[in-house]
Amino acid sequence: MFSEQERTFLQNQPLARLATVAVNGQPDVDAVGFGFDGAHFYISGYVLERTRKYKNIAAGHAQVSLIIDDLPSLEPMNPRAIKVHGTAEIVTLEQGYRGPGTYIVITPTVSWSWGVDESAFQDGRFVSKKITWER
Repeated sequence: MFSEQERTFLQNQPLARLATVAVNGQPDVDAVGFGFDGAHFYISGYVLERTRKYKNIAAGHAQVSLIIDDLPSLEPMNPRAIKVHGTAEIVTLEQGYRGPGTYIVITPTVSWSWGVDESAFQDGRFVSKKITWER
């Protein structure tokens, strides 16, 4: 559902930020590497099972937020980002973007992007594009 420019942006970004919620309600955010296959985001890591993000999702807190962004220019201001709200599950894959192992798989439900297809600021206003993902 992403445009060609958005897919290219995702392929060229090495890091994202993943927000999960702990059992006590505390939000937690981590910088993560990721893969994207056109329908799902994949998060892995070294000893993933020991991380807070893994434990939060394993405890049943499946709603997550992911943002992939950069700021190629301050003058003029040029922020670019793709933000995703979705549901996460933990799966074991025989082949993933980092090889076999345990992954957090995020299925997008809603996403927003700005500055990727066109400038984030147009006529002095911030402009974003929203996608509601169909399943």
